[in-house]
Amino acid sequence: MNQQVTGKPSIDKPWMKYYPSQLIQGLTIPEQTVYEYLMERCPGDDVAAIHYYGRDIRWRELKEQVNLAARSLRAIGFGEGDQIPIFLRAVPEFIYLLLAAEKIGASVLCRDNTLEENIAAVKKSGAKMIIAHDFLSHEELNRYRKEAGIRGAFLLSPIRSAMRTGLPDYCWNYLESLYTDYPAYGPYTMSWEAFMAIGNQFTGKVEAPKDIDRPLFRAYTSGSTGPSKQVIHSAHTMIGNMHQMNFYGASSEFRPTWMVTQLTPSLVAVVVAMLLMPLASDKLLILSPFVASEDVDLEMMHYRPNCWPLIPMFIETVMRNGRVPDDYDMSHLFSAGAGCEAYNNNQLKRAQKFLEDHQCKARFTTGYGCSEAGSNMSLPLTAHPIKDGNVGIPMPLTTISIFKPGTDEELTYNTMGEICQCGPGTMVGYDDPAATARTIKIHSDGSRWLHTGDIGYMTEDGTIYALTRGEAPRYGGGSLATLPMENLLADAEVEGIDDEFFVIVPDPEHHRCFVPYLFVVLNKGYTVDDIREKVKESLEEYMQPVDIIALPERPFFHFKTNRIGLTRDIEAGKFNVIPN
Repeated sequence: MNQQVTGKPSIDKPWMKYYPSQLIQGLTIPEQTVYEYLMERCPGDDVAAIHYYGRDIRWRELKEQVNLAARSLRAIGFGEGDQIPIFLRAVPEFIYLLLAAEKIGASVLCRDNTLEENIAAVKKSGAKMIIAHDFLSHEELNRYRKEAGIRGAFLLSPIRSAMRTGLPDYCWNYLESLYTDYPAYGPYTMSWEAFMAIGNQFTGKVEAPKDIDRPLFRAYTSGSTGPSKQVIHSAHTMIGNMHQMNFYGASSEFRPTWMVTQLTPSLVAVVVAMLLMPLASDKLLILSPFVASEDVDLEMMHYRPNCWPLIPMFIETVMRNGRVPDDYDMSHLFSAGAGCEAYNNNQLKRAQKFLEDHQCKARFTTGYGCSEAGSNMSLPLTAHPIKDGNVGIPMPLTTISIFKPGTDEELTYNTMGEICQCGPGTMVGYDDPAATARTIKIHSDGSRWLHTGDIGYMTEDGTIYALTRGEAPRYGGGSLATLPMENLLADAEVEGIDDEFFVIVPDPEHHRCFVPYLFVVLNKGYTVDDIREKVKESLEEYMQPVDIIALPERPFFHFKTNRIGLTRDIEAGKFNVIPN
């Protein structure tokens, strides 16, 4: 960190000097519904809004489908204040349903965890019907009926809005893998076509009174760092986030394309930043939800998008599959970067080299945000090198500062503490008031601050460095921070290590203390013994891992490095510990 200076980031807001005056002058969050916000920015009824497997869906059709879906939801009994459980991938119909739910004053409930967790969410919602794809199994339907108390399900074919010839073979293969021998059937199911036909006949009241602060979107945190929680957003908070970044990836010369692969709308970032934001900023939204994660490289080469929301798992796939030819030109990408989780210096270096080797002009960057903040909290608009945990600067209407953990004592620049956020994208809350009160706190200045639990610091020019999740003291001294530890190894360039990451687990012998395990992916021909001494030399004494464990590749869960699964494996004794 740099030499300490005085000042309070929340007052100084030094990052604002990076934003052009014409961008931020008069920038305020519109008090509109999401539908109003999109329609005001609609480039024309005959312009394609969405491309879905060989078929363009124009804005006129989008409007018609939203209005029809709203009538259908009303006709089957959903209304103001209700929760609508939706288990769909990122298909056009999800967007129709979200905007239709807003029209009738309801909220959509999305979850993509275990069946047991999904059932619990539906039961808690009180809903009597769910909307799912027709690959829902009959066994799953019966469990929803028995355990969640629903009456039935409306089932959607994944290719309803597609041109069948528009699906490549690898997408067909993935799609077919989702079906069981016994998909849901019978009197407790209804097709999407029948569902929409009900709306055609409905003549009653459809639209609820406008309320932009009413719950609209309910999703769950991934559970990668602890029990998942239901996060609630309104039209106000969703627009509050996307309005600050809808200039991102723009072009005055032509209309950019924006591709979303595999990521599901059970994630706040997907809905706000990846589906709604491109629609609101005149980009052609390309949806490809039915592609296996190991085939996203093929989809990139197929569509050659200008913008493609990346996560570490995707860029690792593109680099490691070996199917992208050496002479493939990636200059079609306007932007390239990884969100979702921290990216260490080794990962950054490999990704940047890959882009440069393939003529991509974009600099590989890292993002920062969370479901509770409505998605992004920062943008990579800084002159500093993208390394060492640099996640850019706060978005123009978002204030980020560093506080003494768990308090409203604001720290100055270059001082480690808890990263906190205050801005229009902050969630309404969790569905648990007590959990909300622990996370969103009213500080002495009267502002509503989101306490992220992430540890980092801010430089005097407003650049944020996010280093680790929560404090993890080690018995005997020192606080374990995953990213700085990984970066020490990355910068040491330990021969034989292709990829590395730490997992911090509770110390079984010392209460409220933690110990680190190092997981590595080794280059061919190397063993853990080959790297052990160099690893030891590269780390400070309190950072020394309990053990170094080689894996064939980095494992992921919910699109993030599966640290929680590896923690369970460690605690269950799956790995034989070799003392240092």
